Amino acid sequence: QVQLVESGGGLVQAGGSLRLSCAASGRTFSYVMGWFRQAPGKEREFVAAILWSMSSISYADFVKGRFTISRDSAKNTVYLQMRSLEPEDTAVYYCAARGVGPGSSYDYWGQGTQVTVSS
Repeated sequence: QVQLVESGGGLVQAGGSLRLSCAASGRTFSYVMGWFRQAPGKEREFVAAILWSMSSISYADFVKGRFTISRDSAKNTVYLQMRSLEPEDTAVYYCAARGVGPGSSYDYWGQGTQVTVSS
């Protein structure tokens, strides 16, 4: 079992930065850790993912180099550093985990953290 707890959301002005954290408990070494977001009235969308070993990292196209995903093994925590935030980035951001096998799905989710970007 994996438990995930997000933190770091808040209110920021356009152009500002935030760093989200996802504290994980359980055996996460072989997992893919992902960040997703869901804006009001929209479907949840993929933001970024990292293999716990850091051998593979991926980003959604809309990130455009503004976001960086990383992890601290000692703290069992995954981060999402967000820069040059835009009002369109306003959403609830979720941390999720899945196995690395083919067809694996994100089975573990955090409760989400609200990010609001004002114009």
